[in-house]
Amino acid sequence: MSKSNFPVGQQMDVAYPNFRVSLTLLSDSQLKFEIKEGPFARTEIVDIQVIPLGNSIFAVSWQEKEGATVTNIQDYDGALVHSFATLPDGQFLRMTGPFTVTRPADEVFDERPKRNKALVLEAMTSLFQRHDASAVGRLYADNYIQHNPGIPQGKDALQAIVANLPQDVYYEPGLIIAEGDLVAIHGRIRGWADVPQVVVDIFRVEHGKLAEHWDVLQNEVPVETALGGIPMFDPAESRS
Repeated sequence: MSKSNFPVGQQMDVAYPNFRVSLTLLSDSQLKFEIKEGPFARTEIVDIQVIPLGNSIFAVSWQEKEGATVTNIQDYDGALVHSFATLPDGQFLRMTGPFTVTRPADEVFDERPKRNKALVLEAMTSLFQRHDASAVGRLYADNYIQHNPGIPQGKDALQAIVANLPQDVYYEPGLIIAEGDLVAIHGRIRGWADVPQVVVDIFRVEHGKLAEHWDVLQNEVPVETALGGIPMFDPAESRS
């Protein structure tokens, strides 16, 4: 991630515990803030420094004309702003508030689909190719929700399943698509049932970990007997 991904043009209302502020990202070097009520009420355009921290998180810092210095950690995946301000009288404030976008950026950039696809691919190959049960602790959320009725809830149950997989269980990834916090991956798994199965797994990603899972499975039909004459799964589809 680079500074070029900073959402220039975006306007957002941030709800801190004691007041609200409207931020307008005029450029990657200027910002306008407006506080309409309370002891800090005012509007000002300030010069800013923007430093990308990765995963759609930016450190944005500035000094106001009255002497206050502010550093914001703006998390665009989590829709949160963590603010650290030193006021002219020496008072130090730490505040965190969710934000609502009231005007989108001039150019919308969302890195989540790319990152989330990589996360899902790593999880599926770690668990069902390499049988690495330890990857569950690293890749899955503590409150992991499982919608498959044949698998118990929670990451501990999933880890136990992976640890006891037969050696002939093997997963082949295919087409993968993502939008927002959701990822769907089409694949084939051998050894899970008596015949190879074609499966679509759907994941919801939260804070960089797999938080929820749905799947549908269908026994693979050989292309020779398929009415349409087209295979149900082709590993090469992942490159299409």
